[in-house]
Amino acid sequence: MDVGYMLDRVEPRLQTLRSDKEALAMETGETWTYGTLNEKANRYANALLDKGVQKGDRVGILMFNSLEYFAVYFAVAKIGGIAVRINFRLETEELAYILNDSGSTVLCFDSALAERLEPIKDRTSVKSFISYDRDSGITPGWAEGWDVLEKGDQTLSRRPVIEETDPVMLMYTSGTTGRPKGALWTHRNTIWFAAMQSLKWNFDGNTIGMTTGPLYHVGAMEDVALAVLLSGGTVVISKSGNFEIRRTLDVIEKKRVSDVFLFPFMIYEMLKLSDIGSCQLDSLETIYSGGDPIISWAIDRLYDLFPKIGLVQVYGLTEGTPIAVSLDPSDAKTKGYTAGKPMPFTEVKVIDDRGEPLPAGEIGEICTKGPAVVSEYWNKPEATAKTFVDGWCHTGDLGVLDAEGFLTISGRKKDMIRSGGENIYPVEVEDVLIRHDAVQDVAVIGIPDPKYIETVCAVIVTKPGRSVTEKELLEFIEGKLARYKKPRSFVFLDELPRTASGKVQKFRLREEYKHLREPQVNS
Repeated sequence: MDVGYMLDRVEPRLQTLRSDKEALAMETGETWTYGTLNEKANRYANALLDKGVQKGDRVGILMFNSLEYFAVYFAVAKIGGIAVRINFRLETEELAYILNDSGSTVLCFDSALAERLEPIKDRTSVKSFISYDRDSGITPGWAEGWDVLEKGDQTLSRRPVIEETDPVMLMYTSGTTGRPKGALWTHRNTIWFAAMQSLKWNFDGNTIGMTTGPLYHVGAMEDVALAVLLSGGTVVISKSGNFEIRRTLDVIEKKRVSDVFLFPFMIYEMLKLSDIGSCQLDSLETIYSGGDPIISWAIDRLYDLFPKIGLVQVYGLTEGTPIAVSLDPSDAKTKGYTAGKPMPFTEVKVIDDRGEPLPAGEIGEICTKGPAVVSEYWNKPEATAKTFVDGWCHTGDLGVLDAEGFLTISGRKKDMIRSGGENIYPVEVEDVLIRHDAVQDVAVIGIPDPKYIETVCAVIVTKPGRSVTEKELLEFIEGKLARYKKPRSFVFLDELPRTASGKVQKFRLREEYKHLREPQVNS
């Protein structure tokens, strides 16, 4: 079985799903039925085949949230291609790296992002640029218009044989070496992960699930959305940019959403609304949230205001099962400090530095195993061998299992920063800042933030006799890093604290400067 099965069910050869059932709905009002989504996917698939895309070829998707995003993804899946879903917040050189590393030959992109692509259009592996230009109406001269895809035939007759072990998606995650790694998802990973969620949370044709994140992220598509589609329900899609919790709540009310994924900072914004108690959320049954644990005051306030809404906290990672562990609503008040228990068909263990399992109560590295754990990083054999061992994904996160099997996240073995639902690895930012000719040494850490959980803080040591301002450093990194990776705070020191072996003691820096942007929480 392959990912295309989710849509094939409306075709005569299967006919197990009504073609007139609503599949997708943008928060702005546009909707597609399963029949329309399948027809669009087939058209796009035929057009890609006409362009020479073959099984195993990579097709980049650099688009804002839209109904068409799903059609492109399914089109690539149906012809055995690999969808490279790219973060639209990345800057020019970051985009060039991903396109070339993946070897993408076709790129479907939003025309609003053309300025970032034009400088690299002749130095990537991409042979065909296809511009989605609904909002701007402008297709750059070096790209083809979206009509190229729309003109494809609606019947897909040239479909190759696809095995469940064939790759379907390449998701780049921030890397510890300063370059992101591509986690390679198979059709098996995708179908199993969707089925695991559907089984766990009883999704069916009546489920209306809303995704609030960017579709390039597993937290927006693989989490909840694809599971709802597999179950024959309806997916409501938030538009990209300028997130407003009040607007999201309005959509939940209007579309009668039953299940929604909200990142922690979104929940905090919701609970701080002065009129939150008067919001009519009677259709909403479950809120899913991940990335960071929900602080206790928010859990208490949510249940005080909306006792009928269940809160499901989740933990996972792109390559090691995006939702590997979840906390049931019934356990939220007594075990709210934990991430919960493993999902169906998922195993979790905590190991010591020798790789041996630790008993309950002892902190070690979290490892996950199951059908949604990927088997490799794209063209990264050394990183693959280090992370994926005997079917287990070594997450790099620290945690502890209690006697009842609940997992508590204790910290991060790697110095990853979690900001607004995004992963930021300090080495990426350090690699840019150290290039400024006045900077001698730099360490990047995450510090608490009232909205985004953590933000980037750069600790700078200048060269003898040199000085540099925050403004100058921000101007220097402009265009070199995505906006969410840029430091929001700077600290200037004479030297960085280091161990005898020369390693920067970032834990000391985090402790010293954790109050720079300390959250002010109103209970």
